[in-house]
Amino acid sequence: MKFTLNWLKEYVDTGDLSPEVLSEHLTMLGLEVDSVTPLFPELQPFKTAKVISVEQHPNADKLKLCEVAVGDESFSIVCGAPNVREGLVTAIALVGSTMPDGMKIKASKVRGVTSHGMLCSERELGLSESHEGIMELVPDTVHGIPLLEALGMDDLLVEVDLTPNRPDCASVIGIAREVAGITRSRLKLPVDSASLEHSNQNFSVDVENSEDSPRYAVRLIRNIQIAPSPWWLRKRLLSIGLRPINNVVDITNLVMMEYGQPLHAFDYDKIAGKKILVRHPLQNENTFTTLDGKERNIDPSMLMICDADGPIAIAGVMGGMNSEVSDDTSSILLESACFDAVSVRKTARKLKLSTEASYRFERGVDPGGCVTAMERAVTLLCEIAGGKAAEGGVDYYSGIRPLNSLKLRISRASALLGIELDYDKIADVLQSIGIRCKPKDDDTIWVNPPTFRVDIEREVDLIEEVARLIGYNKIPNSLPTVNLSYPEQDPKRKLRAQVSTLLCNIGFSEAINYSFVTDKHLDMMQLNQDDSRRAVVRLLNPLSEEQSVLRTMLLPGLLENLKRNINFQKNSVKLFEIGKVFTPQGDNEQPIEKERLCCILYGLRAGEASLLYNSEKKVDIFDAKGTGELLLETLRLTGCGAEDSVYFRTPDENETETYADRSQCLLIDSDQGVLGQVSRINPEVAKLFGIKRDIFYIDLDVELLCRLTAAIKKFRPLPVFPAVKRDIALLVPASVKAGDLLDTVRKSKEKFIEQCEIFDVYQGRPLEECMKSIAISVTYRSPTKTLTEKNVNKSHTKIINTLTSKFKGSLREG
Repeated sequence: MKFTLNWLKEYVDTGDLSPEVLSEHLTMLGLEVDSVTPLFPELQPFKTAKVISVEQHPNADKLKLCEVAVGDESFSIVCGAPNVREGLVTAIALVGSTMPDGMKIKASKVRGVTSHGMLCSERELGLSESHEGIMELVPDTVHGIPLLEALGMDDLLVEVDLTPNRPDCASVIGIAREVAGITRSRLKLPVDSASLEHSNQNFSVDVENSEDSPRYAVRLIRNIQIAPSPWWLRKRLLSIGLRPINNVVDITNLVMMEYGQPLHAFDYDKIAGKKILVRHPLQNENTFTTLDGKERNIDPSMLMICDADGPIAIAGVMGGMNSEVSDDTSSILLESACFDAVSVRKTARKLKLSTEASYRFERGVDPGGCVTAMERAVTLLCEIAGGKAAEGGVDYYSGIRPLNSLKLRISRASALLGIELDYDKIADVLQSIGIRCKPKDDDTIWVNPPTFRVDIEREVDLIEEVARLIGYNKIPNSLPTVNLSYPEQDPKRKLRAQVSTLLCNIGFSEAINYSFVTDKHLDMMQLNQDDSRRAVVRLLNPLSEEQSVLRTMLLPGLLENLKRNINFQKNSVKLFEIGKVFTPQGDNEQPIEKERLCCILYGLRAGEASLLYNSEKKVDIFDAKGTGELLLETLRLTGCGAEDSVYFRTPDENETETYADRSQCLLIDSDQGVLGQVSRINPEVAKLFGIKRDIFYIDLDVELLCRLTAAIKKFRPLPVFPAVKRDIALLVPASVKAGDLLDTVRKSKEKFIEQCEIFDVYQGRPLEECMKSIAISVTYRSPTKTLTEKNVNKSHTKIINTLTSKFKGSLREG
């Protein structure tokens, strides 16, 4: 929004506020001032000059030799303008001046006579397109003064960046109203309010839909004389970058910038049938030629202003060539309307046509100000263009909504702003910008927002206005009271971070997949028909068939990730994902969301590491189990001190997943239920995903993992006394599990046992087929003394006897 400081002062007293201070106040009010610059700085070198004498050029018929006075000096100027004459006061560019187009004025000979400058036309000065002669100033203008001073253009141009919710400030009066709120001065309006009496006219108006045009007013003005606008009007438009055209068009533009209400003047004699129809285009109305001479495609969604023959304007955007005001126009039909903001915005975007009118209609025009702005324009048309306004007119306003009365609680405003407020203070600031107030009770105020404030809809909007007008910088700063206690962390989030860090540290990469998947995954995983995971939540409007349901498993997504990695020649892949799976509950209920952890291992055990230092061994079930064991140990869910027992076991026949290899499958069980599974993926399932090699996976229930109680951290000093290691090699039946031997040793009551581990399992010749050898290393240590051979032998013998008797084994010899 652009305006000049002197123009603003016509409507409000700015007091002793300097331009800098005024700009700062406007910015603090939410109207950010982008710039304050002198008006037409390129015209500052030009001065006024008075023609003293005019003689015929001795060597040219069409040139004159003029003697001009510029203050106390006089200059000889060669001029070819037809209107140059003795006594004329005009504009002069002296030697050394630079014209707006960049040309530098020099003393030069014209047909043998030296010219010491140039007398300028309005076009040469960039003030208009007029070039019939040099510029003519008022005869009593003093010569030798700056041209800008003589033209009354010694002014400052202010440019304000408006937010979309403040269409009321897209006008000089709107800005003046805000300034009145600062200075508490009275707003001076050319027309304060007006009404339009409906009377029988020689034309008719019909609005198809009141929602498209809540208000539509027109008035007929006859005896119009089209001519250039007076200088004061042209000066107003030029100062803000608008091009003067003629008195009628200039008046509509002036009122639009003044009141923020776009107006349009139709040539009354060009309106077919003398009727105005506000409607959408008919099926056969596909193109329309706008005032800029371009033919534009229109569609049924666009609102048009039509006469009996068809469209004559695009509502809220631009008029048409077929109803344009021309030099022959003698009667105009003046339109002042309020159109639906969304409709105008869509139309302007489709046509790629942005105008000053559409800018205002898109943000919302005050329906209560249509007739007031029209009255202002009619007054100017009668004064400047010699028009005669017909009595009354047409004012269609059935779409106007009733005024919205709001309640403002003083206590609520005080609490939100952190300052003490009362009725007088609130009423003072709100009424200073035209918002009417009256008390309801001691704590409540009835507030009637004016129609031009389309952004005020709730109590909190009024509180914002109070804060804005009091001044945000005047509200004291106060720090909030903060509880310094350490906030309780979400155990699930903490667990996720811990697990992610651990898995990344041992060579896994985290995958994050969409929760939207294809239901084909359920068949590819060979789930039973009665499997609960086949019940899925389907999306009503999926992006594609590949994202049509919410996932019930994480594993299929990781297999798709693995396939993509293999396609990119990645032969060793370790991936994990922690994410939600969804179980439907009913048509009108939200699905249950549970978090799970899934890992997959594929390819070489050493991963991407150099084969120079690592073997080419592939991952197997023990790598997957080891990952699970490390994870559980890190979370302190296994070993001594764990309150909830977590252990690996072979699954029963009905506990194995359909997509798992039964021969290489382990369940991770706990006292609170099955925690998850470690297994090799069934090769048939892997082939359905396009993978031919072995894949191993770990699938854990994160919800149950969070419920398990971890062992309490205990710290002990480093051992002082030496340890003693002894090995046990037992021959046991092949059905005996090596882990059972370890559990027996660990659960024994021998106080000197510090650690035990399996270091060898052998089955084959020369052992019998039904037997296998298991070798266990046991570490003994005392925290209080050095163990003797007798101490160690006593404990070691008890362990051997316990193992041989419990598992029907014997010590292996040799």
